[in-house]
Amino acid sequence: MSHASDKVVIGKIGAPYGVKGWVKIHSFTEQPDTVFSYQPWQIGENTVTVEQWQVQGKGMVAKLVGIEDRDSADILKNAEISIDAALLPELGEEEFYWRDLKGMQVINLDGYNMGTVQDVFNTGANDVLQVKANAKDAFGQRERLLPFVYDEVIHKVDTEEKVITVDWDPGF
Repeated sequence: MSHASDKVVIGKIGAPYGVKGWVKIHSFTEQPDTVFSYQPWQIGENTVTVEQWQVQGKGMVAKLVGIEDRDSADILKNAEISIDAALLPELGEEEFYWRDLKGMQVINLDGYNMGTVQDVFNTGANDVLQVKANAKDAFGQRERLLPFVYDEVIHKVDTEEKVITVDWDPGF
């Protein structure tokens, strides 16, 4: 489904840490330290490599090759960390990445089309689909947030047809 040249955002650079070019790292990977397993990183138009990294308090910090002082590190603040999608591990059957869900149609068990997945995010309790209708629908909804909970809400994800079947009242 993905193309080898696709970029995937796996994290974000935070504030500088210290004066020797270290930066805080905000990981978007399932296991936070896995962000360091994917090399090289793409930050803007630049390809960078992690020289060192460590857990620091409740977060992580990294020293990037070529970033030697706090001023250089500050320039990277809030930059997204991307990698080539080809670096991601192959998934098993009925597994998918969040990015694969974006653009899929969401249809309930009665056949009502609720709209298109715009985004997927985690609330701490579970993942959530942000579903946007093309226009205000018959129930007055333009957007719905559906918990991504298998068997209770999500019944089927068909990546070939690009359809997610849900048990969800369109009026809610």
